[in-house]
Amino acid sequence: MLFIRPSLMNLSLAFRPVSGVLLTLMLLLPLAAAAQPPPSDSTIILFDGATLGQWKDSEYGFPNLIEVRDSTLVIGMADGLSGVTWTGDYPRMNYEISLEAQRQLGGDFFVGLTFPIADAHATLIVGGWAGVVVGLSSIDGLDASENDWSTLQRFENDRWYHIRLRVTSDAVRAWIDGEQVLDIPTTGHRFSIRPDVTPSLPLGFATWRTTAALRHIHLRHLPD
Repeated sequence: MLFIRPSLMNLSLAFRPVSGVLLTLMLLLPLAAAAQPPPSDSTIILFDGATLGQWKDSEYGFPNLIEVRDSTLVIGMADGLSGVTWTGDYPRMNYEISLEAQRQLGGDFFVGLTFPIADAHATLIVGGWAGVVVGLSSIDGLDASENDWSTLQRFENDRWYHIRLRVTSDAVRAWIDGEQVLDIPTTGHRFSIRPDVTPSLPLGFATWRTTAALRHIHLRHLPD
């Protein structure tokens, strides 16, 4: 995926007088862009930034890697998979999960979101296979690195990415920083997970040899 650096502002603007109001707005713009809108009444907060709540260690075999730090849910690096599993109520269809995630250490997937699709499950991979694959494992028995629905994108460590996954009766869709990266029809395809992420069922996050931080994890029910 090609990223283009935004063009620089005309340098002559730097030499023009700036009013106090305009200067204040310019200083506040970065803060406004970084702020998250408050969740709507239909949104369920899955992580409050203070405790694990209804998340538990997925017990991939590497204990004491899960912690809440600086209002984030941190999944520590293991020699393989590590992650958390949701133990509360969850929908199987017509819902949307959104979150912010960053890779702190390592170079592989920092989001492996396993989720239900009716009676099946799949895993959204962000930054897999040497850190660049975005896709779904598995579609018709093919991993994210093998099926035709995957894309390539480079991710920077210590940078927050906004991720949104939507599951409806007609499609599974996903966005990263507002750009759509998946649009897979649910009809005509078989969804499944790799056996090694079974501890993430029915809903969970995992990483592969990577430390990740998650925040603003929200669930929103959608109309049929």
